[in-house]
Amino acid sequence: MSEESYPDLNTYRHDLFVQEDQILKSVMPEAVALGLPPISVSPDAGQTLYLLARMIGARKILEFGALAGYSAIWLARALPRDGRLISLELDPKHARVARSNIARARLADRAEVRAGSALELMGEVSKEAPFDLIFIDADKESYPRYLDFAMDHLRLGGLIVADNADGHGHVHESLEPGDRRRGIQTYNRRVASDRRLVSHVLPIGGWLAVSVKVEE
Repeated sequence: MSEESYPDLNTYRHDLFVQEDQILKSVMPEAVALGLPPISVSPDAGQTLYLLARMIGARKILEFGALAGYSAIWLARALPRDGRLISLELDPKHARVARSNIARARLADRAEVRAGSALELMGEVSKEAPFDLIFIDADKESYPRYLDFAMDHLRLGGLIVADNADGHGHVHESLEPGDRRRGIQTYNRRVASDRRLVSHVLPIGGWLAVSVKVEE
């Protein structure tokens, strides 16, 4: 008997490999209904984040940008029971929604959302370093500053992962001064050339730039 047929390769890959349960499937539709923007990572990217965190045995994760908690759920599920995820979210409403979804996923024992400017919260968060994985998915103009923090507070062998490395489809273009996507261009150039990192882009969702720290 032949295997089941799929309409295209992407459908095959997604249906076979992306383990998105009903809680994850409901997060963004419900968040959008509450007025949050539909800009979360894709299910493919969520599965990849989960895989990467499990591969390195992550026990402590820092996330820049929580939105509705979709990516935080994927990452927190990769942690052991005594693991810790800290997610920083600028918008208080987004933070409340993310906390609710994390609690609904029964992960409040290992994941927390802190509301406020990530740039202002860094001092407090630095006391909890080193981190095993740092995920960057916040304001694009600040990506280089988040990278600076990550390089100083990531363990050797840890991962830095940045979403939207494709600059929403425009990272390869010459962008006008003031375009926030220039922050992503700077970020990409830096992780590609920093001798302390080995980096590559995974063309998943809005592209994930993945870097492993190989030198202090």
